[in-house]
Amino acid sequence: MRDTPFLVVDEPRLEANLAAMAAHAARLGVALRPHAKTHKTPEIARRQLAHGAIGLTVATVGEAEVFADAGVDDLFIAYPLWAVGPRASRLRSLAGRVRLRVGADSVDGVRMLADAVQAGRAGAPALAIAVEVDSGHHRSGIAPERAAEVAAAAIDAGLLVDGAFTFPGHSYGSGAAAPAAGDEAAALATARDALVAVGIPCPVVSGGSTPSARAADGGVLTELRPGVYLFGDAQQWELGTIEPASIALTARATVVSRREHVAVVDAGSKILGADRAAYASGYGRLLDFPDARITALSEHHATITFPADVVVPPLGTELRVVPNHVCNAVNLVDELVVERDGVEVDTWTVAARGRNR
Repeated sequence: MRDTPFLVVDEPRLEANLAAMAAHAARLGVALRPHAKTHKTPEIARRQLAHGAIGLTVATVGEAEVFADAGVDDLFIAYPLWAVGPRASRLRSLAGRVRLRVGADSVDGVRMLADAVQAGRAGAPALAIAVEVDSGHHRSGIAPERAAEVAAAAIDAGLLVDGAFTFPGHSYGSGAAAPAAGDEAAALATARDALVAVGIPCPVVSGGSTPSARAADGGVLTELRPGVYLFGDAQQWELGTIEPASIALTARATVVSRREHVAVVDAGSKILGADRAAYASGYGRLLDFPDARITALSEHHATITFPADVVVPPLGTELRVVPNHVCNAVNLVDELVVERDGVEVDTWTVAARGRNR
C-alpha cells in the first residue's frame, strides 16, 4: 500500500491507446512521431517505437538528451530554439550522436543554429531544420507563404532542410478540432508549395495535436505528432477526444475531509497541476464519478462537488482523479506507478522531468 497522492498508469489502457494511434497513422499513410513531453519516460518511448513510431518529438534540448541517452536515435525538437552559450555546445554534441531536426521560424534563428553546430566546418555534425509555420494558433511560426525564406537561409548557412511543420493548438476548444485540422492542412500545403517553388524539396510535412489527429489530412501531412493521446486527461474527455474508459493515467488520492455533497482529497495542484482551460468544467474529473467536479484547487487540497443524489465517499476512500492537463501532472512527479488489472506491476522513472532547457 502506498501513501497518496501518486500517479498511476493503467498499462492495458496505455497499450490500447498506443496501438490505436499507430493504426490511425497507418490508415492515413503518415509517419507517427509522438510528442514525448507528455510522458517524459523512456519505458513509454520504447513502447511507442515498438508500435511503429519513426522517432520522437520533444520540446527542449534537455528532453532530447534524456531520450538520446535511452537509445532513441531520431529526434525532433519542435521548438524555435535559441541555442547560444552552453545550449549551443549541448546541441552540437546531440547532433553528433542522433539524427536531429530542430524547428526554426526566422532567418536569424537558422543562422544562429548554424553557428551553434559550427555548420560548414570540418567535422561539424549534420543538423536538419523544419520551418515552423503558423496555422492559426498564433504562437510561434512564420506565415506559411514565407516558409521558403527560412528554408533558403538554412541551406545557405550549411544546414539541412527536412520540410515544414505546424502545431494546430487552436484545436483545443469545443468543436474546434476539425476546423483546426483544415487550417493545418492549408497552411502546410502553402508552405510545402513555397519551398518546392524555389527548388527546395519538402519531404516532411509535419503536424498534429491530440484533438485534431483524427481529422488530420493524410493527403497533405506526411508526419503526425500527437502527445496526450497515450494517457488522455480531463481536457480530452471534455473535448470528446477520448472516452473515460480509455483514460490511462490518474492520480490516486484519499478523501481527507467531507461534508454534504463535498469531499476534499489530498491531491492538489502539486500533483494535478493547476491548468483550467476556458472550456473546462472544473479543475479535473473523477473516473468513477463522472458527474462530480473539482470545483476548487489548492496546493494540497482538491475540493470535489458531487451531485445531490450521489453519496459522498467516506473518509479514507481512495479515488481516481483525472488531471485536466496530463503533461503538467507528469512533470510534477519522479515516478509513475504502473498497474495491470488494479495490481501494481512496475514503476517507471520520469527521467525527463524538469528538463526545461
